[in-house]
Amino acid sequence: MRGKYSKLYTHLSSRPAQLWNTTFREIESVLGFELPASARLHRPWWANQRVGNGHSQALAWSIAGWETADVDMEAETLSFKPGHTPEALPTFNLDEVWPVHSAGGWPEGLSLRREDMYEDRV
Repeated sequence: MRGKYSKLYTHLSSRPAQLWNTTFREIESVLGFELPASARLHRPWWANQRVGNGHSQALAWSIAGWETADVDMEAETLSFKPGHTPEALPTFNLDEVWPVHSAGGWPEGLSLRREDMYEDRV
């Protein structure tokens, strides 16, 4: 629900569970930015992947319960169809999977002043 493709996740989560025929441009409008060049050059960019170590865009539509279909690279069109139900996916707390660790304080005597960093060069 966060990250570069979170707006796509939100958009798909709010749609009724019926086929959505769309264009690359319409997806860019939802996202608020242009798709990367690889989305127009490489069909695997649109591949469906299950939760795990997938690509962020595929995770966005997968977690929302959708799958891509009928991707036409030349016409820059595709369909999103309802896939699995989002509730069927495992849920996890990001802070448990990737806990926050304190980097600690600044070492005593550390200075970021130019004079202090380069004093041995004078």
